[in-house]
Amino acid sequence: MKPKLLLSLFLIFAFVFSGIAQEELSFLTKSDSVNKSKLKTVYITETVIASSALIGLNQLWYADYKRSKFHFINDNSNWLQMDKIGHVFSAYQLGRLSMSAMDWAGASKKDQLLYGAPVGFVFLTAVEILDGFSSEWGASTGDLIANAAGTTLLIGQELGWGEQRISLKYSFHQTKYAGLNPNALGENYIQQTLKDYNGQTYWISANIWSFAKESEFPKWLNIAFGYGAEGMLASHPRHELETSTRYRQFYASFDLDLTKIKTKSKFLKTLFTTINFIKIPAPAIEFTSNGKIKGHWIYY
Repeated sequence: MKPKLLLSLFLIFAFVFSGIAQEELSFLTKSDSVNKSKLKTVYITETVIASSALIGLNQLWYADYKRSKFHFINDNSNWLQMDKIGHVFSAYQLGRLSMSAMDWAGASKKDQLLYGAPVGFVFLTAVEILDGFSSEWGASTGDLIANAAGTTLLIGQELGWGEQRISLKYSFHQTKYAGLNPNALGENYIQQTLKDYNGQTYWISANIWSFAKESEFPKWLNIAFGYGAEGMLASHPRHELETSTRYRQFYASFDLDLTKIKTKSKFLKTLFTTINFIKIPAPAIEFTSNGKIKGHWIYY
C-alpha cells in the first residue's frame, strides 16, 4: 500500500467536512432527527471523493505498471509493520469521520454503524483490488486484516461503550533518513509526512475520564502509547544504502481529546472533531527494541 494515499485521502475527507463551516455557521448545527438534505450531502460528498480518488489513482499510479491476473503478496515483514499500523489508523479514522458526518446529519446510531463506520474498510479494500491486478504490487492479506482491525476497533467501542474511549492518532517529525533516500521517503516535508515511516508515530490514545466518570480527572485528558521505528531506507533491510540497524520504538505520553474541550463555537466543535486524529505534542518516554530508554521534553 502506498502510504501517501492513506493519509492523503484522510486529509481530503478532513478538510471537506471541516469545510462545512462556510458562510452560515447554522449549517454546522447537528440535526436532532434525520435531515435528508444534509444526509444526501454526506453521501454525495463521500461518493465523489472516493470515486475520484480511485479513478485518479488508477490513472496516475497503476497506469505506469503492467496489469496482471489478480494475485496476493505477503508483505507483512515490510517497514517493521509501520505500514500495517497505518492501515489500521486510516480505516479507523475514515470510518470515524464518516460517522461524525452522518451524526451531524441526524442519522441514527444504527445507520452510522451500518453505513458510516465501514467506509474506511470499503475504500481501502477497493485499493487492494487495484493492487491485486498490478504486476508491480499485489493484494496484501496483511493490509486487509489491518483494515478490518481499524473498523472493528471503531464499531466495537460503539457497541460496547456507546462512545470512542480509545482513539488512534498520528504524529510526525522529520528525520535524517529521508535525505539518504528521498525517492522512497520523500523529497520535502509534505511528502515525508506521508512516506517517511521513520518519522511517523502511531498512538493509542485513551481518555482517562471515560473509564472513571465519577472521578475528578479533566474530561479532555488522555494517556497515550505510541509505536514507531527507525533505521529504514526501504521496505526491506537489504537496501544498498541501509547500513544502520533497524529498531522499534515504544512511547508513553499524554494527549488531549479535543472533542471534550468545552466551547460554544460550532466552528471549533467541528474543527476539533475533524483534527482529533493528531497527537498533541507532549513530554514522552521512549523505549527501543535495542534496549535504550530516552526522555523527550516535547515529542511529536
